[in-house]
Amino acid sequence: MLLIKNGHIIDPLSKLNEKLDILIDGENVVKIDKNIDETNVDNVIDASSCIVAPGLIDIHSHFRDPGFTYKEDIFTGANAAARGGYTTVICMANTNPVIDNTEDLNYVLNKAKMAKIEVLQVASITKNMSGTEIVDMKKLKKAGAIGFSDDGKPIMNSKVAVDAMNLARELDVVLSFHEEDPNLISESGINSGKIASMLNIKGSPCEAENVLVARDVALAVSTKAKINIQHISSSLSVEFVRWAKKMGANVTAEATPQHFSITEDEILKKGANAKLNPPLRTESDRKAIIEALKDNTIEIIATDHAPHSKVEKEREISKAPSGMIGLETALSLAISKLVKPRYLSYMDVIEKFTLNPAKLYKLDRGYIKEGHRADIVIFNPEEEYVVKDFSSKSCNSPFIGEKLYGKVKNTIYKGTIVYEDKR
Repeated sequence: MLLIKNGHIIDPLSKLNEKLDILIDGENVVKIDKNIDETNVDNVIDASSCIVAPGLIDIHSHFRDPGFTYKEDIFTGANAAARGGYTTVICMANTNPVIDNTEDLNYVLNKAKMAKIEVLQVASITKNMSGTEIVDMKKLKKAGAIGFSDDGKPIMNSKVAVDAMNLARELDVVLSFHEEDPNLISESGINSGKIASMLNIKGSPCEAENVLVARDVALAVSTKAKINIQHISSSLSVEFVRWAKKMGANVTAEATPQHFSITEDEILKKGANAKLNPPLRTESDRKAIIEALKDNTIEIIATDHAPHSKVEKEREISKAPSGMIGLETALSLAISKLVKPRYLSYMDVIEKFTLNPAKLYKLDRGYIKEGHRADIVIFNPEEEYVVKDFSSKSCNSPFIGEKLYGKVKNTIYKGTIVYEDKR
């Protein structure tokens, strides 16, 4: 048995918000109470000064497996996730080969069984992410695909988008959309604005995101499909989502820590490590995302964990790939950039990391309760640390060298400690 003593439990389902002990036997929480007796307990974690919360859930990660395992693989991705407090991660399908068939889906799911946390997988919406022919969603759902996304590429054909939404509604599955019209983008990864001008490029304008978000939320109103707008970055896109929700659409939106923490200015400081799709935008966009997190227009914080090798990121910025790792810094950025400035409470933030992602995918996760699986993160909200090393294979983060609050001390998955801070 494992006993967590003296921790402050914050649970978004029950709204529990007090100092209590948690007793774990096997995979499950068996008791939540004050001053639980330590007799017959094998291991005691003293969680004094710490918050004890449900294990985090990331609905948007790239573990690069199969095909790009020099950047990350399922096991190193799981290690990075555990260090960041995550117990469940949903991976995207833009691997090589693309996860658009049951054979490649089974490869991931079978390998994931040996990972130290729960790794789930979406399949692509279209075959080979071509944007033209829809995959066999029914067959892939039956084989274990948790949802569908062509993340990394938009679906430009509106008829394909409508047909996919109608099919997804019938199957009751989530479609997640990457919203960037390539026809409007000169160079991806850098916002079209002052920084792009300083680099003598045109960049990626917010209109590239806005037009597709507007289309897809409008289609969601009419089709009644459950859709998720990924890594939202533009203030106008936020307004489109807000409108769609008022119209009764079944639309969810996610924001990444990078998009609510930093702006396009970071390109000049951190170079290609701050090059992302969609790009970091302006301060007004960042503030709009924070406001949307506050009023629940954006219900989920997702990392878009996107590892690249050091060699790739050290290329000339116009040739370097877009993306950054994020699993190991996400919680700390939320604490440092949302909670400490008093935009959101710990309860609000934890809900966006746990219960809301679980609800989107109908997972029985995201809460702490007696008789329920013990997926738990323990973190010290006041412990400050410098970002400098990672459990990921990659280190492409613009936050290297930054001081952040909120250090993960332990991550527990199915009652087993899968990460312990010894640094």
